[in-house]
Amino acid sequence: MEHEGFAATLSALGHPTRLSVFRLLSRRAPGGVPATEIAEAVGVAPNTLSVHVDILTRTGLIERQRQGRSLLYRLNVEGAGALIDYLAGDCCQGRPDICAPLYNRAANLNLPGSAQAMVPDRPLNVLFICTGNSARSIFAEAILNRIAGGKFRAFSAGTHAYSELNPRAVELLRRNGYDVSGLRSKHVAEFQAPGAPAMDFVFTVCDRSANEDCPPWPGQPMTGHWGVPDPVKVEGTDAEKALAFTEAFRMLYHRISAFAALPFDTLDRMSLQKQIDRIALDSGTPAAAAG
Repeated sequence: MEHEGFAATLSALGHPTRLSVFRLLSRRAPGGVPATEIAEAVGVAPNTLSVHVDILTRTGLIERQRQGRSLLYRLNVEGAGALIDYLAGDCCQGRPDICAPLYNRAANLNLPGSAQAMVPDRPLNVLFICTGNSARSIFAEAILNRIAGGKFRAFSAGTHAYSELNPRAVELLRRNGYDVSGLRSKHVAEFQAPGAPAMDFVFTVCDRSANEDCPPWPGQPMTGHWGVPDPVKVEGTDAEKALAFTEAFRMLYHRISAFAALPFDTLDRMSLQKQIDRIALDSGTPAAAAG
């Protein structure tokens, strides 16, 4: 019976769309993703997506939660973990000396510094990723570098980087006293090339970039998703557009300030990851936007 149950689970993942949905929700875990966003990310119509998520939900790989009028889907960590245990538990007769790479990936064991505090003898490298790298991730890079105090080095990049920074973003930073002379739009490939700085943290700050299937980062940096609405897409008056940029800056300033204030010398990776996930849920208050 156990084999039949897991055979049904594997069959559910055998469809390309359902596998894409599962991988997307795995990347976004423990957070939930609206059905409309999933449909757009995997390229299917909402009614078609409904069929696929129903199958994944019945097999216990994902779960749904209603939030207002929206349906959010998230990874069922227990169900996904059970599948991984089933596939890898008897591998090589339980000999980690033979299949250690599989054990490490499946059980998340033996990660560098997994039981140690983040206290390297150099600044911690932090990369902020967005789609265009023209506004939100640029804000994040500038904010963290300004409040770093020698503890961090911040970078930013885009998965589809534009050639120019957004003028409204640059003007907001300049007006708040930030040095914008060294800021430029960069593609994420620049930080995946040989000789690039080794990242300790990688944060996505827009939903689209978080949903994209990217190769694993060398050295297994800690990751988080701090999604912020895109001010570039806001339409309306100049005042309404300016307010959107100010709000994006405020949210990022609040989250990055909370991150920089964490006691890295006392938190192990698991505790630090919980703090990163907690920060993602907190958009702050208008009073938190000191520049």
